[in-house]
Amino acid sequence: MAKKKWYVVWKGKKPGIYSTWAECEKQVKGFKGAKFKSFPSYEEAEAAFNGSGGKPETENGSYITESISVDAGSHGNPGPVEYRGVYTKTEEIVFAHPGFKKGTNNMAEFLGIVHALRYLKEQESPMPVYSDSATAIGWVEKKKANSTLVEDAESREIWEDIRRAEKWLKEHTWENPIYKWDTKNWGEIKADYQRK
Repeated sequence: MAKKKWYVVWKGKKPGIYSTWAECEKQVKGFKGAKFKSFPSYEEAEAAFNGSGGKPETENGSYITESISVDAGSHGNPGPVEYRGVYTKTEEIVFAHPGFKKGTNNMAEFLGIVHALRYLKEQESPMPVYSDSATAIGWVEKKKANSTLVEDAESREIWEDIRRAEKWLKEHTWENPIYKWDTKNWGEIKADYQRK
C-alpha cells in the first residue's frame, strides 16, 4: 500500500494543502507557473506552506523574484517606525508609509505585510510576499497583532492603523503566500532600510 502524501500548492488556482493528488492536480493543471510539492506528513507540508520548512517556495534555492518584499525601519524599539514594500526583482519601491511617532518593529512589519496584501489584491496579482519578521507573519495568519506596546498619545496613530489592518484581514481573503525571508542565505531583505 502506498504511503499517504500531502500536497502543498504555493502557486495555483487556490493555494493550500491538499490530501490527495487529485485535489492538488485540480489546482495546478493548466495554471501557468504553478508551484507545488508533495510531503510525507501534514506537519512538513504545513511548515513548508507557511514558509518555515524546506525550500520549495524558492527558485533554484533562492527567493522568488516576482514578489513583494516588505520591511520596517525603526529608530529604537519602541520608537519612531516606518515601513515600505518593494518589487523584489528590481528593488523599486511599490509603497511606503512615512512613519509613526512611536511603534515597534513587528507592528510596522505587520502593517507592511497587510499593505502588500491589499495592494496585490487590488492588482489581482498572485505574487508572494516576503517579510523577515516571523512574529509579524504569525500575527497576519492569526489576523491579530499581539503587541504589548501600551497605547498612548504617541502610539495612538500606529494602533489605529493596526485596528484597520486587523479589520481588513477579517473581512477579506487573499491567495498570496507569505514567506519568511531567509536572511542567513539571501542577505538583507530587498526592502531593507540599510541602517544596521
